Amino acid sequence: MANTQGPQGNHDPAGSTQMFRAFVDEAPEAGRPAATGGGPRIGLIIGIVAAVAVIAAVAWLALK
Repeated sequence: MANTQGPQGNHDPAGSTQMFRAFVDEAPEAGRPAATGGGPRIGLIIGIVAAVAVIAAVAWLALK
């Protein structure tokens, strides 16, 4: 049986590995600001505060 993958033996016919490596190795652009992660963190804090408020309201109504 003939080896059709070439001399390296790791040919990716779809090119997905090469595209992924190019994406990962890509340097961030100078004009684009880096993500600080503040958006999801603020949403998480608001969600926790809302959940605590709902639990407190249900407990207050149950004990009333």
